[in-house]
Amino acid sequence: MSKDVMPSFELFQPNDIATALSLLDKYEDGWKMAGGQDTLDWLKDRNKHTSAVIDLNGIAEMKGIKETADGIEIGALTPLVEIANNPMIKEKWGLLSTAAGRVASPQIRNIGTIGGNVNQDARCWYYRSGLNCYRAGGTTCYADTPQGMNREHCLFEASRCVAVSPSDTAPCMVALDASMVVHNSSGEKVIKADDYFIGPATDIRRMTVLEHGDILTKIRLPNDWAGAKFYFEKVADRNTWDFPLVNIASAMKVGADGMIQDMRIVCGAVQARPRRLTGVEQTVKGSPQNEETAALAARVAAQGAVPLNYNHFKIPLMENLVKRAVRDS
Repeated sequence: MSKDVMPSFELFQPNDIATALSLLDKYEDGWKMAGGQDTLDWLKDRNKHTSAVIDLNGIAEMKGIKETADGIEIGALTPLVEIANNPMIKEKWGLLSTAAGRVASPQIRNIGTIGGNVNQDARCWYYRSGLNCYRAGGTTCYADTPQGMNREHCLFEASRCVAVSPSDTAPCMVALDASMVVHNSSGEKVIKADDYFIGPATDIRRMTVLEHGDILTKIRLPNDWAGAKFYFEKVADRNTWDFPLVNIASAMKVGADGMIQDMRIVCGAVQARPRRLTGVEQTVKGSPQNEETAALAARVAAQGAVPLNYNHFKIPLMENLVKRAVRDS
């Protein structure tokens, strides 16, 4: 049967988390759907299959933005456009609002959710084309061959698979020290964003710690980084509806004397999970925010990078983004 013809499946639209979890327990191949931007592509291209789609969009408790005593809480089903335009996020956590506003196109931001964006699967075209690569359960990485097209692939931590995290908001979660609230039939667990995203050496079939019966329900941003100096930049082939070649997200605290007190800086699209640049953080801490410090940070940023045949350009690109983040925050 040709692609672009949606296969048949049971559609369930629960209105609470408990019902959604019970459906996941019932259907071993049940597919969780948020905005559907990624889900419907997979299914209509017939590269992934399910007997049941659990549409989470009717769960009101997973939507909305509210201030808490410790910071802010964002429902995983909150549309990206609401995050980009929310006055409280723009004022205190502007890094996330800027990144959300750079995702894809206005039409997609109206439908796409923050939970869907941080949880989206790898965009490698070999994997997306239905080839039996390592990530799909096979025994080959087609991108990591002498003939492989790997311009958009990783610089760090390849382990059989060389695909990268394509999210614009995921690096912000790590930079802002977010906590991801996950529910399953056993209850609730809270996972730091640093630990939420995983690479192929941990599990080549997943990009986050979420297992089949888990649902990301909320994201919490602490007050610790509210009002910091932020920097987000995304470099892509096109400004609209494109995934990053490299992006950078940083939060910096600078004293009245111009000295950098603390920093969290994270790079996206250079490995399978957002790459926190701890070496850069250690290098700049206690140093003045100036051109010299920024240049030193840039030299540290890409240490250990192992480029593929066609993505050497990502190294100077990453270094320049780090330099601008340190200098221009």
